[in-house]
Amino acid sequence: MTHSSMESPVQTDYQQSRTGAYEEDLKKFDWSLLALEVILFAVGIWNLMSATGVQDKSLGLYKSQALWFGIGMVLTALILLIHYSVLSRLAYFIYFANLILLGAVLLVGKSSLGAKRWIGVGGFRIQPSEFMKLSMVICLAKYFESDQTVGGYGFKDLVLPALLVGIPAGLIMLQPDLGTALIILLTFMTMMLFMKIQARTLLAITICGIIALPVAYKFGLKPYQRQRIISFIDPTSDPKGSGYNSIQSMIAVGSGQLLGKGYKKGTQSQLNFLPEHHTDFIFSVFSEEHGFVGCILLVALYMVFMLNGLSIAYQSHDKFGVLLALGIMTIFFWHIFVNMGMVMGILPIVGVPLPFLSYGGSSLVTSILCVAILTNIANKKFMF
Repeated sequence: MTHSSMESPVQTDYQQSRTGAYEEDLKKFDWSLLALEVILFAVGIWNLMSATGVQDKSLGLYKSQALWFGIGMVLTALILLIHYSVLSRLAYFIYFANLILLGAVLLVGKSSLGAKRWIGVGGFRIQPSEFMKLSMVICLAKYFESDQTVGGYGFKDLVLPALLVGIPAGLIMLQPDLGTALIILLTFMTMMLFMKIQARTLLAITICGIIALPVAYKFGLKPYQRQRIISFIDPTSDPKGSGYNSIQSMIAVGSGQLLGKGYKKGTQSQLNFLPEHHTDFIFSVFSEEHGFVGCILLVALYMVFMLNGLSIAYQSHDKFGVLLALGIMTIFFWHIFVNMGMVMGILPIVGVPLPFLSYGGSSLVTSILCVAILTNIANKKFMF
């Protein structure tokens, strides 16, 4: 066998071995979560086209959603090029940068429907509170990764992480955005359940929470937010006001019956009885058109997605990876649980989007970033 003067046998063998190694790595690459993400987004964009089919012929919200998905995929490719441990080194920087953005929202943010939640960047509007969910999880994973508490966490040990969560939650409440603040608090509390907390500390926190609920209801919520809770208990108390959204949503969900009315044939959404049917109440549109069977299939798809993510957390070999994956899956769980609960009338309406289905660029990109990080952990968990 002959070789050119420019290429030695050693170089040829090295290139062949590297090519073989790349092919082997590609075969072992775990695409499952990315595939589930694409399937959920495809369902979402299909459903969004139906939800906005009447009043959105010129606006094309589904095109905007597709653009945000493309941006998210570019960011996914960049994230997969690095090791997720880089996030550990940048954790506090990411957190405080996002905290500054939350402060900027209150000063120079754009208002819509009585809330100031967005910042204009070029021709886009971003919602920093959405990104804060992920920033907070990265920060908490970093904090508990390096913490050396022995014998379980006491009340004093949890003061600093509680502040790391409480400050952004407070800023988000000022926007006001009760739903996002609630998701952040629920994510924090759920992550704490996976930590070794002393029994007496857990009991004390529970008692304090029970005592704080009526105080928060009286002084922490705005009048319209308190009215939403009253309407949740009895939607008919104000059927044309605060109870209207809940009533129309429950009608939409129930009218789908077993097999649904068919694609683009849902009367509640197509005739605009259902408010915000492209964002918070997107599941109501899906339920009305595809019925109980369609909802079961969608929930099953979400369950497969959740189990896949939890499996990644379980198989991770370092504390930061475990906590990061658990925190991210907690975000997804509470979004799915709260959104579906509120549109079916079993939870108060707090304005929480359904991952990959609800319209919203910041929410979609945040979900895509979460999946990118999980995929990174899944494929680099054995690298140190």
